[in-house]
Amino acid sequence: GEAFIEGRNLAKEPLEIKRIIGVLPEELPLYERLTGEEYLLFAGRMYGLTKEDTRKRTDELLTFLSLDEDRGRLILDYSQGMRKKVALAAALIHNPRVLFLDEPLNGIDPVSGRVVTDLLRRLAQKGVTLFFTTHVLDVVERLCDEVAIIDRGRIVAQGSLDEIRRQREVGRDAT
Repeated sequence: GEAFIEGRNLAKEPLEIKRIIGVLPEELPLYERLTGEEYLLFAGRMYGLTKEDTRKRTDELLTFLSLDEDRGRLILDYSQGMRKKVALAAALIHNPRVLFLDEPLNGIDPVSGRVVTDLLRRLAQKGVTLFFTTHVLDVVERLCDEVAIIDRGRIVAQGSLDEIRRQREVGRDAT
């Protein structure tokens, strides 16, 4: 098959697409021998940001995600939640228009989870498209306008939560 993001073909324009997306995988491939700050400075430069813009975004994201005090610690010494937050910051550093997030709240404490949820809500309100996977219905209810339920690789329901609930009720009534 083919994948298109903002009209661009992933197979034909991978670099252009990488400039407009951010990705937070469930398994975090981080450079653990860098500090959180060094990692974000590296990520910003890899996305082509200027040194000044990279510094500004690094400072903003470390502060917002409550990592400012730990900016100089090696990622190797970070907790799982801190690693998740620094990986999220790296996915956001270049202000992507589309975000792919795999279990973005896994391993994050409840207070940080609220901060991340609020951040994702604000990004969506600004027009950033968010695709994320989760098994936590509460997160879906708080963040999603549209949901797809996938079973064994196939979409079995799609729409707003209310539409999916109605589909389920109709299916129950038919049996």
